[in-house]
Amino acid sequence: MFIEPAETQVRALSTAQTARLDAALNEIAADPTDVKPHATASALRDYQHDGIRVIFYATALGSILIDTYVEAD
Repeated sequence: MFIEPAETQVRALSTAQTARLDAALNEIAADPTDVKPHATASALRDYQHDGIRVIFYATALGSILIDTYVEAD
């Protein structure tokens, strides 16, 4: 699930960036707890790989990921 500003950021991505983001989201979904905590907000996780950055948090059971920020170069 994307919330603002991530929702707006996703709409601006190219097809290639979207494909890389999809691969990153699949990797994150496989084990969200394996992603390092965000430097300034312990409830958030900060994934960075292959020019993709996703800042997110997981619901209590970890079954839903809430994406708060998305970046692709």
